[in-house]
Amino acid sequence: MKRIGIIGVGEIARALVMGLQDGDDPGPEVFLSPRGARTAAELAERYQDVRVCADNQEVVDRSDLVILALRRQDWRAALTGLTVPDDRIVVNVMPGVGTAELRQVLATGAEVTHAIPLPTVRERRCITVVCPSHPDADALFDRLGGALPVADEAALNVFSALTSTQTTYYAFLTTLVSWAAGQGIPAADADRFVRSLYQDAGRTLGDETRSLQQLGSEHETPGGSNERVRTIWFDQANTEALRATLDGLVAHLHGSDA
Repeated sequence: MKRIGIIGVGEIARALVMGLQDGDDPGPEVFLSPRGARTAAELAERYQDVRVCADNQEVVDRSDLVILALRRQDWRAALTGLTVPDDRIVVNVMPGVGTAELRQVLATGAEVTHAIPLPTVRERRCITVVCPSHPDADALFDRLGGALPVADEAALNVFSALTSTQTTYYAFLTTLVSWAAGQGIPAADADRFVRSLYQDAGRTLGDETRSLQQLGSEHETPGGSNERVRTIWFDQANTEALRATLDGLVAHLHGSDA
């Protein structure tokens, strides 16, 4: 792809542009919509191959592949009336907006694929789920850390639900720091220690020769404190509550696709 357009310039769009443009290899030309004017202007000033267009139609007209990154409450109004030629490739990165619904609004014969990029595309270390697989979309996300094609939007919604657990993880860490501070530990010291503790745990995830269950077992001594916290706090009821929450989220996403 020599020319990539992005409609909707928020944080994911920013991360995509940074991932495409940073690095030793030359990046593609990128055309941004005026939505998110401040972010678009910052990116255009930072990168010589990034330009801000007058409107969304100009983004489509100047691009080979168009990424749709609008907010869920804005996308329909922003795209209604847009002319998308059939030879374009459309990559939808909007959660909860299904391909059938998007095609109905765009009224185009262009190839459409759905993807779930995360902010880590900026460092080119994000595995991006893509549905359906498309050579150009797959190549785009391979450049940004890897593409993971899935069979259908039902599978994509499962992965989308998994991405929704990230802030819960940060809330868990925040609770640990808060608890330690309540025990008389300076908050800054507790914060520094918890970050270090879980950065180390995160590094072990890079070893794909061991399952997640194996990694957990290797950090746990039978009858030890790790086992105590896991079995008391993350018990069967807690596990089932998490599963039920994810089931509900997937059901909501399926409803959005309908």
